[in-house]
Amino acid sequence: MTERLWFNGAMQDRDAVGIDPADRGLLLGDGVFETMRVQAGRIVHLERHMARLYAGLETLMIPSPEREQVEAALGCVITDNAMQAGSLRLTITRGCGPRGLLPPEGAAPTIMIVPFPPAAVPMPDAHLVISRMRRDETSPLSRAKTLNYLPNILALMEARQRGGTEAVLLNMAGRVAEASASNLLIQRDGMLLTPPVAEGALPGIARSVLLDMRLARERALTRADLLAAEAVVLVNSMSVRAAVSLDAAPLSREAATVARIRAALMS
Repeated sequence: MTERLWFNGAMQDRDAVGIDPADRGLLLGDGVFETMRVQAGRIVHLERHMARLYAGLETLMIPSPEREQVEAALGCVITDNAMQAGSLRLTITRGCGPRGLLPPEGAAPTIMIVPFPPAAVPMPDAHLVISRMRRDETSPLSRAKTLNYLPNILALMEARQRGGTEAVLLNMAGRVAEASASNLLIQRDGMLLTPPVAEGALPGIARSVLLDMRLARERALTRADLLAAEAVVLVNSMSVRAAVSLDAAPLSREAATVARIRAALMS
């Protein structure tokens, strides 16, 4: 069966959808997105995803669609594709406009929701590389999940070129901010610690769950903290995995720590 997605107000077949060449999301990365896990036919942590989405729209000053309509569209994609597990990628751009940076008045946002099947195999343990790319903790964009992911993309490409599988981005002060597509936690003296949002960490969904459950605390972290940690773990809405090396130096790995975090987030 052809995969069906939501595009600007209606369900459509994937091969029938076309992006307008004037869409600012395509041309300028002018938009936000959320990747949401579907389990047992429902979106996990929908409320948290919606809160971050609308905070991002406000930061970018993009007119916000009605939340009820967005949530109804998400439900349509799940129902139409008979989804029990997998993920949804919700993208909202500012819409179309003329050439130039300044947004036009009254642009209609583009809304697209694409379903994806579950991953075939779990993600393997990560071999970390400290990237030369930096995360600007002073920018309001560090707190929004925008379509412009070039620093993260370049950091991950750099990590692969240097023999790693995941990149760590430091902030402008040289402290740990996050990984290329995950928040980062360490275990120290049995306690889970993660960089604060003020250090440049994206306010991740899995991260917020662990903090609200009091399973983790915020703490500024350095490269030395990673090397000395009892465990280093990467988390996002879709996965939990251990890091086993940093710049080719081995990291401690506690399987029980990973299992505890996975049980809290994935159950």
